[in-house]
Amino acid sequence: METLRYLDDVSTLVLDADKCIGCRLCTLVCPQAVFEMTDKKAGIVDFNACMECGACVNNCPSEAIRVSPGVG
Repeated sequence: METLRYLDDVSTLVLDADKCIGCRLCTLVCPQAVFEMTDKKAGIVDFNACMECGACVNNCPSEAIRVSPGVG
């Protein structure tokens, strides 16, 4: 999604792949398509598209995602 961008390299988004349980919720709720599933684990495919809205964090049941809205 190259048309809507945040500031490059300032997002506070962190994904702990070891904690990911493969539920896919982050891929469903992210308005910027930051995440993609690979081998039953979420991965960040467009870090700079993250606008730190927190939808992924609020929906991740395993607490594998962290973001500090307003910091980046």
